[in-house]
Amino acid sequence: MEFIIVIGIFLNPILAVIFCLNLISIIKKGNRDEKISTQKNTIWATISFVYIITSLTWSFVFIPI
Repeated sequence: MEFIIVIGIFLNPILAVIFCLNLISIIKKGNRDEKISTQKNTIWATISFVYIITSLTWSFVFIPI
């Protein structure tokens, strides 16, 4: 289980940046034209967000009380 925490420490900042950049890209595309596809950005933002939340949840579950 320590492996999940270590991977989360190193991968969370990278995925947080990817999440923010994809979210900004989705917002910019949505403001410009309604016919532009944002499917790829939405998928990557969702994957990044789910991984960040999952790793944080698992990290807090294994903190000794």
